[in-house]
Amino acid sequence: MLTRRQLVAVGAAGLLQAALKPFGPVPSARQLRWHELEMYAFLHFTVNTFTGREWGLGDEDPSIFNPTAFDADAIVAGLKAGGMKGVILTCKHHDGFCLWPTKATEHCVRNSSWRGGKGDVVREVSEAAGRAGLKFGVYLSPWDRNNSAYGKPEYLGIYRTQLRELLTGYGEIFEVWFDGANGGDGYYGGAREKRLIDKSVYYDWPNTWDLVRNLQPNAAIFSDVGPDIRWVGNERGFANETCWETYAPVGLNGAVPVPGQVKDKDGQTGTRGGGQWMPPECDVSIRPGWFWHAEEDAKVKSAQALMDLYYRSVGRGGSLLLNVPPDRRGLLGDRDLESLRGLGALVNGTFAENLASGAKVSRHGATEIEYSLRREAEFDVLRLREKIELGQRIDAFEVDCWRDGAWTTVAKGTSVGACRLVRLPAAVRTKRARLRITASAAEPVIAEFGLYREKAE
Repeated sequence: MLTRRQLVAVGAAGLLQAALKPFGPVPSARQLRWHELEMYAFLHFTVNTFTGREWGLGDEDPSIFNPTAFDADAIVAGLKAGGMKGVILTCKHHDGFCLWPTKATEHCVRNSSWRGGKGDVVREVSEAAGRAGLKFGVYLSPWDRNNSAYGKPEYLGIYRTQLRELLTGYGEIFEVWFDGANGGDGYYGGAREKRLIDKSVYYDWPNTWDLVRNLQPNAAIFSDVGPDIRWVGNERGFANETCWETYAPVGLNGAVPVPGQVKDKDGQTGTRGGGQWMPPECDVSIRPGWFWHAEEDAKVKSAQALMDLYYRSVGRGGSLLLNVPPDRRGLLGDRDLESLRGLGALVNGTFAENLASGAKVSRHGATEIEYSLRREAEFDVLRLREKIELGQRIDAFEVDCWRDGAWTTVAKGTSVGACRLVRLPAAVRTKRARLRITASAAEPVIAEFGLYREKAE
């Protein structure tokens, strides 16, 4: 069976040309694997779940962490029903509480009430993900508002010890998530003061990233500046309609671009001709907050709202990272699960059948491809993919349909990259469709041309 990236030979009647050389930056093997996932989940879960805070101060008593009905398999099953292909756990948030029995600090589950101090949330979630066929990733906040060494040189050794534990003790990691929030007020072992760090040098990011490369070479690294995946620049779950897979991050006020020190909004569009392949990850919570709060149970995003975000994230060349926070029981809420199931049904139902599959394909020059469908079809969603191993080439496109004896343009767009989804204002019925590349920086290479009918909620 052909992989999605090999569909060019079928979908575009031989547009792939062995002589073509890559145009501009191209994705690495780990980035190609990451692109295939498209949608995965965040689990924000820590002492904040029990205090009601979003950012813990670092002075929380570890004993308050006690999810009495914690069930990692049930959590992962709910995520899988939503179409998630992986899960990233907040192994340590800014409060410094570690969800595994780390040797680097006592501020961890070893001193909690849960499982009598013998539990390991990281292990249970990673193993549950493996049983369900989902990838597992880790979030390790660089900031630690509990640790007395934070802001001092010795903290970097503590942080890297924690990172090493996560990367060597929990199987294969698909993504490592580095937050840009670092430095400020904290408990810091009782000092209760404000500690600021020089973000440009304090974490020695090149060598910290090298630790990931050495221990988990297949893991994609996320941060404001990549190096593999960039932050999209907002926490609302969408990229701009024109969105480039390449990016050249710009630091604030002329500073070196590092996590927590970039022009955030640039991530929404990326950089045409940027020096690195660094696609956007679009993070958003299913609730108003990132951690579970009882008062937000009635504010869970609907399945249709999540589907809209899918079109504006995955459908613009990025990924959708959907946060679904466990509650104080250690389970996902009923409304969260209902929305997840609805999202999974919408995605699967919409993209179950490509109505252009098996079409007779004819090419007219380098920039026009005509598809004669096997039978007349009605569709309202278009999906395009470039063969991104050869770079992002297309700058603009139009799609026409043959109706009433003439071609009628039904859709226009700009960037394509790994995936471009276009929803039509109304369904179109035709037996012939045409893709025209109206602007391209290099000869276009199409990996997929898809026509779909959107499933109603």
